[in-house]
Amino acid sequence: MNEIELKYGCNPNQKPSRIYMEDGSELPVTVLNGKPGYINFLDAFNGWQLVKELKKATGLPAATSFKHVSPAGAAVGLPLDETLAKIYWVDDLGELSPLACAYARARGADRMSSFGDFIALSDICDADTARLIKREVSDGVIAPGYTEEALEMLKAKKKGAYNVIQIDEAYVPAPVEKKQVYGITFEQGRNELDINDELLSNIVTKNKEIPESALIDMKIALITLKYTQSNSVCYVKDGQAIGIGAGQQSRVHCTRLAGQKADNWFLRQSPQVLGLQFVDTLGRAERDNAIDNYIGDEYMDVLAEGAWQNIFKVKPAVFTAEEKRAWLDKMQDVTLGSDAFFPFSDNVERARKSGVKYIAQPGGSVRDDLVIECCDKYDMAMAFTGIRLFHH
Repeated sequence: MNEIELKYGCNPNQKPSRIYMEDGSELPVTVLNGKPGYINFLDAFNGWQLVKELKKATGLPAATSFKHVSPAGAAVGLPLDETLAKIYWVDDLGELSPLACAYARARGADRMSSFGDFIALSDICDADTARLIKREVSDGVIAPGYTEEALEMLKAKKKGAYNVIQIDEAYVPAPVEKKQVYGITFEQGRNELDINDELLSNIVTKNKEIPESALIDMKIALITLKYTQSNSVCYVKDGQAIGIGAGQQSRVHCTRLAGQKADNWFLRQSPQVLGLQFVDTLGRAERDNAIDNYIGDEYMDVLAEGAWQNIFKVKPAVFTAEEKRAWLDKMQDVTLGSDAFFPFSDNVERARKSGVKYIAQPGGSVRDDLVIECCDKYDMAMAFTGIRLFHH
Protein backbone atom coordinates (compact mmCIF):
# COMPACT_ATOMS: atom_id res chain seq x y z
CA MET A 1 0.00 0.00 0.00
CA ASN A 2 1.46 3.36 -1.01
CA GLU A 3 -1.57 5.50 -0.13
CA ILE A 4 -4.05 5.90 2.73
CA GLU A 5 -7.15 8.00 2.15
CA LEU A 6 -8.12 10.18 5.11
CA LYS A 7 -11.50 11.50 6.18
CA TYR A 8 -10.26 15.11 5.92
CA GLY A 9 -7.18 17.25 6.47
CA CYS A 10 -6.46 19.57 9.41
CA ASN A 11 -10.14 20.59 9.47
CA PRO A 12 -13.34 18.88 8.28
CA ASN A 13 -13.73 21.30 5.36
CA GLN A 14 -10.30 20.39 3.95
CA LYS A 15 -11.00 17.60 1.49
CA PRO A 16 -9.79 15.47 -0.17
CA SER A 17 -7.01 14.22 2.09
CA ARG A 18 -4.50 11.39 1.97
CA ILE A 19 -0.97 10.34 2.81
CA TYR A 20 1.03 8.64 0.06
CA MET A 21 4.50 7.87 -1.25
CA GLU A 22 5.25 10.21 -4.13
CA ASP A 23 7.74 7.77 -5.67
CA GLY A 24 5.17 4.98 -5.74
CA SER A 25 6.92 2.88 -3.08
CA GLU A 26 5.18 1.22 -0.15
CA LEU A 27 4.22 3.28 2.89
CA PRO A 28 6.39 2.34 5.89
CA VAL A 29 3.33 2.16 8.17
CA THR A 30 0.45 -0.25 8.70
CA VAL A 31 -2.76 0.75 10.45
CA LEU A 32 -3.54 -2.13 12.81
CA ASN A 33 -6.66 -0.54 14.28
CA GLY A 34 -8.79 2.57 13.96
CA LYS A 35 -8.76 5.28 11.30
CA PRO A 36 -5.99 7.80 12.00
CA GLY A 37 -6.51 11.29 10.65
CA TYR A 38 -4.25 13.91 9.08
CA ILE A 39 -3.11 15.45 12.40
CA ASN A 40 -2.76 11.97 13.94
CA PHE A 41 -0.25 11.04 11.27
CA LEU A 42 1.64 14.33 11.63
CA ASP A 43 1.98 13.69 15.37
CA ALA A 44 2.83 10.02 14.80
CA PHE A 45 5.65 10.65 12.33
CA ASN A 46 7.19 13.53 14.29
CA GLY A 47 6.89 11.55 17.52
CA TRP A 48 8.44 8.44 15.97
CA GLN A 49 11.49 10.40 14.81
CA LEU A 50 11.90 11.85 18.30
CA VAL A 51 11.80 8.52 20.16
CA LYS A 52 13.96 6.77 17.58
CA GLU A 53 16.67 9.40 18.09
CA LEU A 54 16.30 9.34 21.88
CA LYS A 55 16.83 5.56 21.86
CA LYS A 56 19.89 5.94 19.64
CA ALA A 57 21.38 8.74 21.78
CA THR A 58 20.81 7.15 25.19
CA GLY A 59 20.45 3.41 24.59
CA LEU A 60 17.23 3.46 26.63
CA PRO A 61 13.60 2.86 25.57
CA ALA A 62 11.91 6.17 24.86
CA ALA A 63 8.39 7.56 24.64
CA THR A 64 6.78 10.85 23.77
CA SER A 65 3.32 12.34 24.18
CA PHE A 66 2.45 14.57 21.20
CA LYS A 67 -0.25 17.23 20.85
CA HIS A 68 -0.72 19.48 17.82
CA VAL A 69 2.64 18.65 16.24
CA SER A 70 4.72 19.35 19.36
CA PRO A 71 5.66 17.10 22.27
CA ALA A 72 3.88 17.67 25.57
CA GLY A 73 6.44 15.34 27.14
CA ALA A 74 9.34 13.06 26.23
CA ALA A 75 11.34 10.64 28.37
CA VAL A 76 13.56 7.59 28.53
CA GLY A 77 12.78 4.45 30.49
CA LEU A 78 14.33 5.07 33.90
CA PRO A 79 12.59 3.58 36.96
CA LEU A 80 9.98 5.64 38.81
CA ASP A 81 10.38 6.40 42.47
CA GLU A 82 7.38 6.30 44.80
CA THR A 83 6.64 10.01 44.48
CA LEU A 84 6.73 10.08 40.68
CA ALA A 85 4.58 6.95 40.47
CA LYS A 86 2.01 8.70 42.67
CA ILE A 87 1.88 12.02 40.80
CA TYR A 88 1.66 10.17 37.46
CA TRP A 89 -1.27 8.07 38.79
CA VAL A 90 0.53 4.75 38.18
CA ASP A 91 1.31 3.78 41.76
CA ASP A 92 -1.41 1.09 41.61
CA LEU A 93 0.21 -0.73 38.67
CA GLY A 94 3.20 -2.18 40.51
CA GLU A 95 6.64 -2.38 38.94
CA LEU A 96 6.53 -1.23 35.32
CA SER A 97 8.66 -2.19 32.32
CA PRO A 98 11.26 0.37 31.15
CA LEU A 99 9.07 1.31 28.16
CA ALA A 100 6.03 1.81 30.38
CA CYS A 101 8.16 3.98 32.71
CA ALA A 102 9.18 6.07 29.70
CA TYR A 103 5.55 6.70 28.75
CA ALA A 104 4.47 7.33 32.35
CA ARG A 105 7.19 10.01 32.52
CA ALA A 106 6.33 11.48 29.10
CA ARG A 107 2.64 11.62 29.92
CA GLY A 108 3.15 12.77 33.50
CA ALA A 109 5.37 15.78 32.80
CA ASP A 110 2.41 17.92 31.69
CA ARG A 111 -0.70 15.82 32.10
CA MET A 112 -3.07 18.60 31.10
CA SER A 113 -1.33 19.14 27.76
CA SER A 114 -1.10 15.37 27.22
CA PHE A 115 -4.87 14.91 27.47
CA GLY A 116 -5.92 13.38 24.13
CA ASP A 117 -2.33 12.83 22.99
CA PHE A 118 -0.78 10.74 20.23
CA ILE A 119 1.89 8.43 21.62
CA ALA A 120 5.16 7.32 20.03
CA LEU A 121 7.20 4.42 21.42
CA SER A 122 10.75 3.48 20.45
CA ASP A 123 10.32 -0.23 21.20
CA ILE A 124 7.74 -2.97 20.77
CA CYS A 125 4.74 -2.05 22.91
CA ASP A 126 4.45 -4.50 25.80
CA ALA A 127 1.51 -5.34 28.06
CA ASP A 128 2.65 -2.95 30.83
CA THR A 129 2.71 -0.01 28.43
CA ALA A 130 -0.60 -0.97 26.82
CA ARG A 131 -2.23 -1.28 30.24
CA LEU A 132 -1.08 2.25 31.09
CA ILE A 133 -2.23 3.64 27.73
CA LYS A 134 -5.60 1.91 27.91
CA ARG A 135 -6.78 3.96 30.88
CA GLU A 136 -5.60 7.36 29.62
CA VAL A 137 -7.47 9.68 27.24
CA SER A 138 -5.43 9.31 24.06
CA ASP A 139 -6.02 9.35 20.29
CA GLY A 140 -3.51 6.73 19.23
CA VAL A 141 -0.06 5.18 19.31
CA ILE A 142 2.76 4.43 16.88
CA ALA A 143 5.44 1.80 17.59
CA PRO A 144 7.66 -0.64 15.67
CA GLY A 145 5.50 -3.52 16.94
CA TYR A 146 3.11 -4.80 19.60
CA THR A 147 2.98 -7.96 21.64
CA GLU A 148 -0.18 -10.00 21.12
CA GLU A 149 -1.46 -9.12 24.60
CA ALA A 150 -0.72 -5.41 24.15
CA LEU A 151 -2.44 -5.24 20.77
CA GLU A 152 -5.54 -6.97 22.14
CA MET A 153 -5.80 -4.40 24.94
CA LEU A 154 -5.29 -1.42 22.62
CA LYS A 155 -7.82 -2.68 20.07
CA ALA A 156 -10.45 -2.71 22.82
CA LYS A 157 -9.84 0.96 23.71
CA LYS A 158 -12.37 3.63 22.65
CA LYS A 159 -14.96 0.94 21.85
CA GLY A 160 -12.61 -0.54 19.27
CA ALA A 161 -11.80 2.75 17.51
CA TYR A 162 -8.39 3.47 19.06
CA ASN A 163 -5.71 4.25 16.46
CA VAL A 164 -2.83 1.78 16.43
CA ILE A 165 -0.05 2.25 13.87
CA GLN A 166 2.95 0.02 13.27
CA ILE A 167 6.00 1.55 11.59
CA ASP A 168 8.86 -0.17 9.82
CA GLU A 169 11.85 0.80 11.98
CA ALA A 170 14.19 0.06 9.06
CA TYR A 171 12.55 2.76 6.90
CA VAL A 172 14.94 5.52 5.80
CA PRO A 173 13.32 8.65 4.30
CA ALA A 174 14.71 10.46 1.29
CA PRO A 175 17.49 12.97 2.12
CA VAL A 176 15.46 15.84 0.64
CA GLU A 177 11.99 16.70 1.95
CA LYS A 178 9.25 18.85 0.42
CA LYS A 179 6.04 20.54 1.51
CA GLN A 180 3.63 22.97 -0.07
CA VAL A 181 2.35 26.28 1.24
CA TYR A 182 -0.13 28.30 -0.81
CA GLY A 183 0.47 26.04 -3.78
CA ILE A 184 4.22 26.70 -3.68
CA THR A 185 6.64 23.84 -3.04
CA PHE A 186 9.36 24.19 -0.43
CA GLU A 187 12.35 21.85 -0.51
CA GLN A 188 15.16 21.30 1.98
CA GLY A 189 17.58 18.66 3.16
CA ARG A 190 16.29 16.63 6.12
CA ASN A 191 17.65 17.64 9.51
CA GLU A 192 19.89 14.64 10.12
CA LEU A 193 21.97 16.33 12.83
CA ASP A 194 23.35 13.77 15.28
CA ILE A 195 22.94 14.94 18.88
CA ASN A 196 26.10 13.51 20.48
CA ASP A 197 28.84 14.24 23.01
CA GLU A 198 30.95 16.15 20.47
CA LEU A 199 28.09 18.58 19.89
CA LEU A 200 28.11 19.33 23.62
CA SER A 201 31.88 19.63 24.06
CA ASN A 202 32.22 23.42 23.72
CA ILE A 203 31.65 24.50 27.33
CA VAL A 204 31.95 28.29 27.48
CA THR A 205 31.39 28.97 31.19
CA LYS A 206 33.88 28.94 34.06
CA ASN A 207 32.10 25.88 35.43
CA LYS A 208 32.97 23.12 32.98
CA GLU A 209 31.75 20.18 35.07
CA ILE A 210 28.82 18.49 33.36
CA PRO A 211 28.12 15.01 34.78
CA GLU A 212 27.07 12.12 32.55
CA SER A 213 23.47 12.36 33.78
CA ALA A 214 23.31 16.03 32.70
CA LEU A 215 24.81 15.17 29.29
CA ILE A 216 22.01 12.65 28.80
CA ASP A 217 19.48 15.30 29.83
CA MET A 218 21.05 17.75 27.35
CA LYS A 219 20.60 15.21 24.56
CA ILE A 220 16.99 14.66 25.58
CA ALA A 221 16.39 18.41 25.58
CA LEU A 222 17.94 19.00 22.15
CA ILE A 223 16.31 15.99 20.49
CA THR A 224 12.96 17.06 21.92
CA LEU A 225 13.50 20.58 20.58
CA LYS A 226 14.40 19.17 17.16
CA TYR A 227 10.74 18.10 16.81
CA THR A 228 9.06 20.97 18.67
CA GLN A 229 7.46 23.93 16.89
CA SER A 230 9.82 26.90 17.23
CA ASN A 231 10.66 29.06 19.07
CA SER A 232 11.10 26.43 21.76
CA VAL A 233 12.81 25.77 25.09
CA CYS A 234 12.90 22.51 27.04
CA TYR A 235 13.66 21.83 30.72
CA VAL A 236 14.83 18.28 31.53
CA LYS A 237 15.57 16.44 34.77
CA ASP A 238 16.51 12.82 35.44
CA GLY A 239 15.79 11.55 31.94
CA GLN A 240 12.55 13.34 31.14
CA ALA A 241 11.33 16.64 29.82
CA ILE A 242 9.57 18.47 32.67
CA GLY A 243 8.62 21.64 30.82
CA ILE A 244 8.36 22.45 27.09
CA GLY A 245 7.63 25.92 25.76
CA ALA A 246 6.72 25.75 22.07
CA GLY A 247 5.75 28.09 19.26
CA GLN A 248 6.40 31.41 20.99
CA GLN A 249 7.58 34.46 19.08
CA SER A 250 9.82 35.59 21.96
CA ARG A 251 12.64 33.48 23.38
CA VAL A 252 12.04 34.60 26.96
CA HIS A 253 8.35 33.76 26.66
CA CYS A 254 9.40 30.21 25.73
CA THR A 255 11.64 30.12 28.79
CA ARG A 256 8.88 31.41 31.04
CA LEU A 257 6.24 29.05 29.66
CA ALA A 258 8.48 26.00 29.91
CA GLY A 259 9.69 27.14 33.33
CA GLN A 260 6.14 27.43 34.64
CA LYS A 261 5.44 23.87 33.45
CA ALA A 262 8.63 22.66 35.13
CA ASP A 263 7.59 24.44 38.33
CA ASN A 264 4.16 22.79 38.20
CA TRP A 265 5.82 19.39 37.75
CA PHE A 266 7.84 19.96 40.92
CA LEU A 267 4.98 21.51 42.89
CA ARG A 268 2.95 18.33 42.26
CA GLN A 269 5.56 16.55 44.39
CA SER A 270 5.13 18.87 47.38
CA PRO A 271 3.59 17.60 50.63
CA GLN A 272 0.69 20.01 50.14
CA VAL A 273 -0.29 18.37 46.83
CA LEU A 274 0.57 14.80 47.77
CA GLY A 275 -1.67 15.21 50.82
CA LEU A 276 -4.77 16.28 48.87
CA GLN A 277 -7.73 14.01 49.59
CA PHE A 278 -9.92 13.74 46.49
CA VAL A 279 -13.46 12.46 46.50
CA ASP A 280 -13.56 8.85 45.32
CA THR A 281 -15.65 9.59 42.20
CA LEU A 282 -13.17 12.09 40.73
CA GLY A 283 -11.36 10.81 37.63
CA ARG A 284 -7.67 11.30 36.83
CA ALA A 285 -8.31 14.14 34.38
CA GLU A 286 -10.48 16.00 36.90
CA ARG A 287 -7.79 15.50 39.56
CA ASP A 288 -5.17 16.92 37.18
CA ASN A 289 -7.31 19.99 36.54
CA ALA A 290 -7.95 20.46 40.25
CA ILE A 291 -4.24 20.23 41.07
CA ASP A 292 -3.37 22.70 38.32
CA ASN A 293 -5.85 25.19 39.76
CA TYR A 294 -4.78 24.54 43.34
CA ILE A 295 -1.10 25.29 42.67
CA GLY A 296 -1.90 28.23 40.35
CA ASP A 297 -3.22 31.75 40.77
CA GLU A 298 -6.84 30.64 40.35
CA TYR A 299 -6.80 28.44 43.46
CA MET A 300 -10.14 29.83 44.69
CA ASP A 301 -11.82 28.11 41.75
CA VAL A 302 -11.36 24.85 43.65
CA LEU A 303 -11.29 26.15 47.23
CA ALA A 304 -14.43 28.31 47.20
CA GLU A 305 -17.37 27.23 49.31
CA GLY A 306 -19.63 25.00 47.25
CA ALA A 307 -16.76 24.09 44.89
CA TRP A 308 -14.27 22.28 47.10
CA GLN A 309 -16.88 19.82 48.35
CA ASN A 310 -17.19 18.41 44.81
CA ILE A 311 -13.45 17.81 44.61
CA PHE A 312 -11.97 17.17 48.05
CA LYS A 313 -12.99 15.10 51.05
CA VAL A 314 -11.30 17.66 53.29
CA LYS A 315 -10.84 21.31 52.34
CA PRO A 316 -7.10 21.92 51.85
CA ALA A 317 -5.33 25.01 53.11
CA VAL A 318 -4.25 27.62 50.58
CA PHE A 319 -0.83 26.82 49.11
CA THR A 320 0.68 30.27 49.64
CA ALA A 321 3.13 31.96 47.30
CA GLU A 322 5.75 31.87 50.04
CA GLU A 323 5.26 28.14 50.57
CA LYS A 324 5.46 27.47 46.84
CA ARG A 325 8.65 29.49 46.50
CA ALA A 326 10.23 27.69 49.45
CA TRP A 327 9.43 24.32 47.84
CA LEU A 328 10.64 25.39 44.39
CA ASP A 329 13.95 26.50 45.89
CA LYS A 330 14.63 22.79 46.51
CA MET A 331 14.56 22.00 42.77
CA GLN A 332 18.17 21.62 41.60
CA ASP A 333 20.36 20.29 38.79
CA VAL A 334 17.81 20.92 36.04
CA THR A 335 19.02 21.01 32.42
CA LEU A 336 17.76 23.55 29.90
CA GLY A 337 17.97 23.35 26.11
CA SER A 338 17.10 26.09 23.63
CA ASP A 339 16.60 25.66 19.88
CA ALA A 340 18.26 29.04 19.15
CA PHE A 341 20.56 31.42 20.98
CA PHE A 342 19.58 33.44 24.04
CA PRO A 343 19.54 37.08 22.90
CA PHE A 344 19.48 38.39 26.49
CA SER A 345 20.51 37.17 29.93
CA ASP A 346 16.89 37.40 31.14
CA ASN A 347 16.44 33.81 29.94
CA VAL A 348 19.17 32.66 32.33
CA GLU A 349 17.65 34.66 35.19
CA ARG A 350 14.26 32.96 34.63
CA ALA A 351 15.83 29.53 34.22
CA ARG A 352 17.64 29.88 37.56
CA LYS A 353 14.28 30.20 39.35
CA SER A 354 13.43 26.68 38.18
CA GLY A 355 16.66 25.11 39.40
CA VAL A 356 18.58 25.13 36.11
CA LYS A 357 22.25 24.22 36.50
CA TYR A 358 23.14 23.10 32.95
CA ILE A 359 22.33 24.80 29.63
CA ALA A 360 22.75 23.76 26.00
CA GLN A 361 22.13 26.37 23.31
CA PRO A 362 23.62 27.31 19.93
CA GLY A 363 25.30 30.56 20.95
CA GLY A 364 25.97 33.24 18.38
CA SER A 365 24.19 36.22 19.94
CA VAL A 366 25.90 39.62 19.98
CA ARG A 367 25.31 39.45 23.76
CA ASP A 368 26.83 35.99 24.31
CA ASP A 369 29.32 37.55 26.73
CA LEU A 370 26.49 38.85 28.94
CA VAL A 371 24.69 35.50 28.85
CA ILE A 372 27.90 33.69 29.82
CA GLU A 373 28.56 36.24 32.57
CA CYS A 374 25.08 35.61 33.98
CA CYS A 375 25.67 31.85 33.96
CA ASP A 376 28.98 32.36 35.74
CA LYS A 377 27.22 34.45 38.39
CA TYR A 378 25.11 31.40 39.31
CA ASP A 379 27.87 28.81 38.73
CA MET A 380 25.97 27.25 35.81
CA ALA A 381 27.66 25.17 33.11
CA MET A 382 26.69 26.07 29.54
CA ALA A 383 27.60 24.39 26.25
CA PHE A 384 27.42 26.16 22.90
CA THR A 385 26.38 23.68 20.19
CA GLY A 386 26.81 26.07 17.27
CA ILE A 387 23.71 24.53 15.65
CA ARG A 388 20.19 25.96 15.51
CA LEU A 389 17.27 23.52 15.77
CA PHE A 390 14.28 25.34 14.30
CA HIS A 391 11.31 23.14 13.35
CA HIS A 392 8.29 24.42 11.40
